Amino acid sequence: MPASAQFANTQAGPQTGLAKSRLTIATPNGVRTFTVELANTANSREIGMMWRAHVGRGEGMLFQFPTAQRMSFWMKNTMIPLDIIYVRANGTISQINRNAVPFSLTPIPGREPCTAVLEIGGGEAARQGLAVGQVIHHPIFRNVAPAVVRKKRR
Repeated sequence: MPASAQFANTQAGPQTGLAKSRLTIATPNGVRTFTVELANTANSREIGMMWRAHVGRGEGMLFQFPTAQRMSFWMKNTMIPLDIIYVRANGTISQINRNAVPFSLTPIPGREPCTAVLEIGGGEAARQGLAVGQVIHHPIFRNVAPAVVRKKRR
């Protein structure tokens, strides 16, 4: 969750109703697929993964920002460890902060301007073989071919 979240209603419990989509990451050991909730408004980014008791394998939250910027996240009101992955505008992984400590108010700053952050369960980045420089494919990075709808043959 962005460290600026002190202004959000952070006591309301986990947020629900965010749009879900799929992202993929090509690793040397194969393509990894995640189903992510898209946090693309100020309020959804501020609440983030607060008050969640669990995040499943292959699940996460993708935080989309309108412009590239140096960001800082923290774990306020976040009950589970998370891997926090900073992502450049072209979808490449800039940095991975592994196993962020639940409830910590210590900022976890990005090292360079990014347009997105992927949060997944703590330890999941290592388990999936994710590394700096790999490319995340998702529509927000404009690096996914649009789905082709094929007509049924009669």
